[in-house]
Amino acid sequence: MKCLLIAVAAVATLGFPAFAQKIPVVEKQLPNGFRLLLVERHEEPRIAGGWVAHVGSANERPGITGMAHLFEHMMFKGTPTLGTKDAKRDLEIIDEQERVRDQMRAEETLMRAALRRGDVEDITRPEARTPRYKALEEQFKKLVDEQRALLVKNEFDRVYTTAGASKMNAFTTEDMTGYFIEVPSNKLELWCWMESERLLHPVFREFYAERDVVFEERRMRTESTPTGRFQEQFNAMFWDAHPYNWPVLGWPSDIPAITKKQADDFYALYYQPQNITLVLVGDFKPDDAEAMVARYFGRIPKGNQPPPEVLTQEIPSYAEKRYNAEAETNPQLDIVWHAVAAGHRDSYALEVLEQLLNGRTGRLYKGLVLGRQLATDAGAGNQSRKWAGMFEVSAEAKDGVSLDDLERALHEELDRLAREPVPAEELQKVKNNFAAAEYRRLTSTFGILYRLIHAEGVAGWREINEAGPRIQAVAPEDVRRVAAKYLSKENRAVARYTRKAGPGTAGDDDELAGLSPEQKPIARQISSSVKQEKDAAQLRQMLAQMQAKAAQGDPKRQQLAKFIKGVVERRLAELEPKK
Repeated sequence: MKCLLIAVAAVATLGFPAFAQKIPVVEKQLPNGFRLLLVERHEEPRIAGGWVAHVGSANERPGITGMAHLFEHMMFKGTPTLGTKDAKRDLEIIDEQERVRDQMRAEETLMRAALRRGDVEDITRPEARTPRYKALEEQFKKLVDEQRALLVKNEFDRVYTTAGASKMNAFTTEDMTGYFIEVPSNKLELWCWMESERLLHPVFREFYAERDVVFEERRMRTESTPTGRFQEQFNAMFWDAHPYNWPVLGWPSDIPAITKKQADDFYALYYQPQNITLVLVGDFKPDDAEAMVARYFGRIPKGNQPPPEVLTQEIPSYAEKRYNAEAETNPQLDIVWHAVAAGHRDSYALEVLEQLLNGRTGRLYKGLVLGRQLATDAGAGNQSRKWAGMFEVSAEAKDGVSLDDLERALHEELDRLAREPVPAEELQKVKNNFAAAEYRRLTSTFGILYRLIHAEGVAGWREINEAGPRIQAVAPEDVRRVAAKYLSKENRAVARYTRKAGPGTAGDDDELAGLSPEQKPIARQISSSVKQEKDAAQLRQMLAQMQAKAAQGDPKRQQLAKFIKGVVERRLAELEPKK
């Protein structure tokens, strides 16, 4: 507690206190609908600038899932003055590409009809494509090659970095799409011009190529990980009615089917000024910054109609759901309960409950890993999103421990929290950790920007100042009450992952016996990736690198390398059978 008080005093000296004081946010409204948040801060000659479009995957619909995330990519493609050597011809090519794609979509309709009849098994395979479709593909490829010759790759990024900017990136969640960068304080006008230009004059060049990039990102994040596809299905099973039930990256059949016309309509609806909040934090004078922002962003016309709200609410859960999967991973449990949206009065007690359970000093780790020695790891998480929330716990079983025993022990830990008030000392320790974490997050210009973007996108920017005191006000009875109310059997879904049996599994397990507990999960994950690799050349390169380093490292690392080498060799034998 003494260390925390010192930290709080240090923050107050800097002008940015921890949870006890507020971030001095000034909110302005532009005539065309933009909201502007300003935080003046002169500790360094930098300005962190960003904006949040109030649109995420929850604002999509079946058929265009993944659209919000696609726009995260498209907004970096440039403008008529950025990203091309010939703006006029560039736009002409885009129009010609769209005419060809319209004809290709007509053929895709025929191909989907063939799929429904059973004439083909997978319309993504080349042999399923109609002759007309193949001819159109060639025509489209020529247009793509012509456009690529005109492109100035990554010019948007180059202009910023040449001016001394850093940290440029973006993200998409179920509730928002955020964009951010940090620039020298004398480059505020550059930020205003660059960001307003890509909103006023966006050019969605390489639209169809970027769809393929997004599809590949989905493959890497979801389909190439041991549990990614299962977790996606488990999430869809958990949410009955709410649009949170599809992935942010989109369903695999939707991403390649999204049209530029659909994208243009989506952009016009959700990227209008009334649906965007601009955020500036750093070394500027608020009046001057507001005038400059108004000068550039004021050029953007107001939208014609307000974006619709998410109206579908999750229905009550009347029975426990269970999902059993075999995966190339250690046996583990994921248990999820329906909870509350961000800003709900119970969300703060659930945040405290998460921290009571989480981390090396939390109840799950101490009870299941150190105490009963049933798990190798255990943790909890509260996700209070804009429209609804979920609370989850997970645990990985120790070798030889059944998932039944692990699940029973996990529920015993949770039931104790629902029955018994948390001791005051334990609760205060969690509150101190919250205060210290908030102090760390809010002592840098960029940290404040990032927190404001997230708060604004989920519960409104005021949450950055209001959440801390509300967490400090959580009482032992509040924790007990939310544990009893939300962590009920009827309200939960349980995913159980057992190790997948199959060819080579027994041999893998024999070799795993010589590895340390820390190495086994790494070995299984690498093994899973190798077994899905289809490029023999990549595997041969990997094998050559491993052989070159075979004599290096300690014996324990050599044992891990030996295991991976065996997996690679077996996969190569499958891909390149001897004649």
